[in-house]
Amino acid sequence: MNFEEKHKQGYELLHEKDLDRSLDMARDLQKLNPKAPEGFTLEAEVMQKLNQWDASIKSLNKAIELDPEDGRLYNLRGYAHLNKDEPENAHTDLEKAIALDNLPSAHRNIVLYKLMIEKGQEAIAYLLDRIRAEPRDVENWILMGDLMKKGGHDAKARTYYEQALKMDPDNEYVRELLED
Repeated sequence: MNFEEKHKQGYELLHEKDLDRSLDMARDLQKLNPKAPEGFTLEAEVMQKLNQWDASIKSLNKAIELDPEDGRLYNLRGYAHLNKDEPENAHTDLEKAIALDNLPSAHRNIVLYKLMIEKGQEAIAYLLDRIRAEPRDVENWILMGDLMKKGGHDAKARTYYEQALKMDPDNEYVRELLED
């Protein structure tokens, strides 16, 4: 199996939650090409599934060293920093991810960052701006619904979830929320 095939299979295993075998693939990729970021990135994502944030950051540091212009890597590391309760490190990485690739997931992580530093109103305003800028991004609608629900605004949450379901009728998460 060549590098690309191992890389693809590693992510398939990750999505199937076969983390041991996915991690084995990541390490195989690192041996096959130690100058490629893919093996380190896959390892970092496995570590995140295992809630091993320090190990994830260590792997992402190596991946970023190999590919400093990939916004996805900064977003992943920013997310790990959020989970380690390191909001300022997270913010720096998330801003870099947005500057490099304007990733929707990095914008959503900025919302989480703002919530973490207790700037809830800023988080909501930021997310509303994102919904206006990217009205077809279902995840923004879901996140806003989640925020409204958490704030006790069930009727408002329902309108956001309904919009998300119109855009993604097969979304099981939203479907279950609307059944409640």
